[in-house]
Amino acid sequence: MAIPTSIKTLLSGDVVEWARIEFKETWDAAASLKSICAFANDLDNWGGGYIVIGVQEDNGRPVYPLKGVSVDKLDAYQKNIYAKCKLLRPAYTPIISVETYQDKYFVVIWCPGGDNRPYSSPKTMEKNNKERIHYIRKASNTVEPSDDEEKDLYNLANRVPFDDRVNHQAELTDLNITLIQNYLKEIGSSLYEKSKNGDFAELCSDMNIISILPEYVKPKNVGLMFFCMEPDKFFPCTQIDIVQFPDGLGGDNIIENTFKGPIHQQLREALQFIKNSIITKKIVKSADKAESDWVYNYPYAALEEALANAVYHRGYDIREPIEVRVEKEMIEIVSFPGPDRSVTQEGLKRYRVSNRRYRNRRIGDILKELHLTEGRNTGFGKILRALEENGSPKPEFETDEDHSYFISRLFVHEAFLKENKLENNQKGAEKEPKRSRKKEPKKGAEIRQNILCQMEENPKITQVKLMEEFELTRKQVQKIIKDLQKEGLIERQGSNRSGRWVVRK
Repeated sequence: MAIPTSIKTLLSGDVVEWARIEFKETWDAAASLKSICAFANDLDNWGGGYIVIGVQEDNGRPVYPLKGVSVDKLDAYQKNIYAKCKLLRPAYTPIISVETYQDKYFVVIWCPGGDNRPYSSPKTMEKNNKERIHYIRKASNTVEPSDDEEKDLYNLANRVPFDDRVNHQAELTDLNITLIQNYLKEIGSSLYEKSKNGDFAELCSDMNIISILPEYVKPKNVGLMFFCMEPDKFFPCTQIDIVQFPDGLGGDNIIENTFKGPIHQQLREALQFIKNSIITKKIVKSADKAESDWVYNYPYAALEEALANAVYHRGYDIREPIEVRVEKEMIEIVSFPGPDRSVTQEGLKRYRVSNRRYRNRRIGDILKELHLTEGRNTGFGKILRALEENGSPKPEFETDEDHSYFISRLFVHEAFLKENKLENNQKGAEKEPKRSRKKEPKKGAEIRQNILCQMEENPKITQVKLMEEFELTRKQVQKIIKDLQKEGLIERQGSNRSGRWVVRK
């Protein structure tokens, strides 16, 4: 079998984090078997890890020139690895591959997170040893777990991440060989040559995108998301909706564009649309210097990272699309559900996030292979840097107490805001003065009652319409709806997109 990435990529550390790679000059069962056990336990759902034999390391980084493994040791190493892995409980066999790089041979052990965790390994290789340990990874170290971490391991035993689950409604034929080949060629995997003439099921097994039981071959969700032409057949609303409001939320002019297909393709197409149709630039003259500067209404790098993060972290078992709302003064990227519980609202306000668990580790790995995201909590930093370099306002990141949604809010550059205000003033001059049409602010109880009346008259009314009608923010509308539901005054019947409100008398 071959590994799902290239040896060159592993040695660079650009795609797979260093914490998920161990370099060894030679095969040493006493040390490496514990690491295989730790990667298989995959406590933080990182997607396992790799051990590369034939590379000297210094502080977890490869030392050049690379040493490699002599040809006469390749077969012996592989046999010994398989033999020692039989000591793991329950049974676990990593994927072992001999790779060639710079005219030298390397043995790569790929250890994906196992389905039957927790796994244990002998504490020592001595014959009379009876003690077994559930080893885990902490940063770049293999360690014995604490009592709490051991409990977490057992809690994970029956909790396989959604993107790594087998899809029982799909068939092997739902995976598209052309999409797979394009991906393997783009990332430089040695599996690309095998994909031309090799067995398709074996290729998919090597990529870990199908179940490994020979008598029950079914695709995994991650395979269908990337390598099926119509993933929305299995995951409804797996799409990106870009909705533009040229005249504001209260205007009649709404432009909608929907992007479907494999999730990396819809992400690229949506980003291309944003680059071509939404991002604009203009010359800004500064009073303190002679030369002028180009500024953008929104820096592309910030939008790219925010949208890629939404694709990475959204819940694919929730029937809600990713929505990009383009208003005059800002862009909102909305996805469901919200972030992990370890992400606090206070942390979002201070742009400090340390996510302990990743919802879609397999999806994240593939997006990183394609250089569509960086992962590892680097998204906020990239967005902030791009906005600062463009002179744009700082962003806002929002979720609720239940972590049911997540919003990334980017604000238009001030130069374009002045331009919008000038256009609005010119339009307003042709209409009656705004003073004569100014609405009196309504009290909270009155708004609640009016929303109830609207829901009774129009059971299919949307949150957007309520926002427009009562001049409220999305957060305000969602809070009022949540309070009304808690009080038993309203009930939602059907899905979020096609359901209806029932008002209780």
